[in-house]
Amino acid sequence: MGEESSSCSVPRLPWGSFLRLALLLLLIGMAIYCFLCRSRFAQQQQQQQQQQLGSPGWDIAELQLNHTGSRQDPRLHWQAGPALGRSFLHGPQLDNGQLRVHRDGIYRLHIQVTLINCSSAWTTVPRGATLAVDICSPATHSISLLRLNFHHSCTVTSQRLTPLARGDTLCTNLTLSALPSRNADETFFGIQWVHP
Repeated sequence: MGEESSSCSVPRLPWGSFLRLALLLLLIGMAIYCFLCRSRFAQQQQQQQQQQLGSPGWDIAELQLNHTGSRQDPRLHWQAGPALGRSFLHGPQLDNGQLRVHRDGIYRLHIQVTLINCSSAWTTVPRGATLAVDICSPATHSISLLRLNFHHSCTVTSQRLTPLARGDTLCTNLTLSALPSRNADETFFGIQWVHP
């Protein structure tokens, strides 16, 4: 008769279960690591944007003419504040009536100036009356942004997109013989930051 084989069996370790558990733990660990890295990266990007932009929000200014007495200087001086109604400053500041930018970027600039004691007749518009908007400081960055001639009109108005740098001061110059209206509906100046 043949010998019977021994019926002693060696217990098998459940390697398949261990491998599946290890793979599952590895995938969960990688997912948590990726989530933490992504969160940290998003936080760093937000901090960099805030550092680039300065304060959060948009820089914007809407100004009214600050006209006091006779004009000895071609520069128009501006003012803003809640007491004046629709004029305000958020970001930029006024420096001796001139607008100074505190954030690099592309700005939408708009201006309208109406002359007082003017009619559209040829003889009452001051000859050669011109309005100019310039970057007047820093001196190394001085440039003309707009130059508008009144021709046969009592009002000039314009807007444009223009890149401005931190520290740029915008000056508005009007021919000395021309007198601007102080009416906030007729004479105003403003900028709005639109892109870094």
